[in-house]
Amino acid sequence: MADTRSTQGFEDTATHVNVKEYYGKVLKKTVDLKTNACMTPSSPVPLHIRQALKMVHPEVSDKYYGCGLVVPESLQGCRVLDLGSGSGRDCYMLSQLVGEEGYVTGIDMTEDQLEVARTYVDYHMKEFGYQKPNVRFVQGYIEALKEAGIEDGSCDVIISNCVVNLSPDKRRVLEEAFRVLKDGGEFYFSDVYSSGRLTEDLRRHRVLWGECISGALWWEDLLQLAGEVGFSAPRLVTAKPVTVDNSELQSILGDFRFVSATYRLFKVPAGARTPALVMYEGNVTGLEERFTLDTHYTFKVTEAVAVDGEVAEILIRSRFSEAFTVQRGAPAPPGAGVPKTDVVNPFELSQRKENAVPGPATGGCCGAKSTACCK
Repeated sequence: MADTRSTQGFEDTATHVNVKEYYGKVLKKTVDLKTNACMTPSSPVPLHIRQALKMVHPEVSDKYYGCGLVVPESLQGCRVLDLGSGSGRDCYMLSQLVGEEGYVTGIDMTEDQLEVARTYVDYHMKEFGYQKPNVRFVQGYIEALKEAGIEDGSCDVIISNCVVNLSPDKRRVLEEAFRVLKDGGEFYFSDVYSSGRLTEDLRRHRVLWGECISGALWWEDLLQLAGEVGFSAPRLVTAKPVTVDNSELQSILGDFRFVSATYRLFKVPAGARTPALVMYEGNVTGLEERFTLDTHYTFKVTEAVAVDGEVAEILIRSRFSEAFTVQRGAPAPPGAGVPKTDVVNPFELSQRKENAVPGPATGGCCGAKSTACCK
């Protein structure tokens, strides 16, 4: 029988118990990870984010087990939720990006990690020069945000860094994320995805689950689940291949392949969409010359671009509304291109970009030549 216990009305499954044991007891610091993937951002880190990370207490950074960085744009004044916040490194970095008028909530199920995060709240607020804390840490489960006190429509942005794959119920994670996001809000997250649906035998492998491999979704299932929950179509930001260098584990995995990918899901109304002509104003910090929404669209300042109706809806209703001029139904001038609606396969993208020079945006979960990793 599975080992479960009830926590605030949510059943703590054997999977949760194993993950908490791995990240609360087995791992003591970053160097205990079995791979170097967690230490490798998939793209260069902008200066203002590097500076924010330098302000984080060394113990918090040392006990952080996330994979690279997941930092969306335009966070000033936002209310941000970090799913699986671990020791709090990302939360303290985000605390600086949202500013004193914004607010960051980190949720994690591992008490040992939360203890580290909570220990340094006062330290960081003093370092940042804030009069009152703009960050808090909540014990709970990413499948049960309501039980943790996260209210409907209370978040502008949700981030997650190689954590969703650790959940045994991905649909519930997406449903909860959708519930707590405001209209126009965004779920911006990195995770590990598989080339097909993994077998039940693989999914029961504790080491591979702990290394964020055997809990990976088939990437096509993400597209379906997001739509069923109510999100806009997942927009792929970046992808990199993940390889398993351990020969014993690789033999167990067989022909399955894995990729780390960053997606963004928006909560915008469903219905008929009108294509539009958009122009980027260049007023997003660190992205004054160009703004990359996803693999389809990079907007250069003052350059007109034709977009599909869903992208137009996102730019109008999200926190990016003041960064773009959007003209629905406007005729596209020469050079504006045509709207792009095809689905991008993250495995194909990762292969195309494997030897290419990385772009300017942060994101991405795990580096190449490794297994995966998590907080």
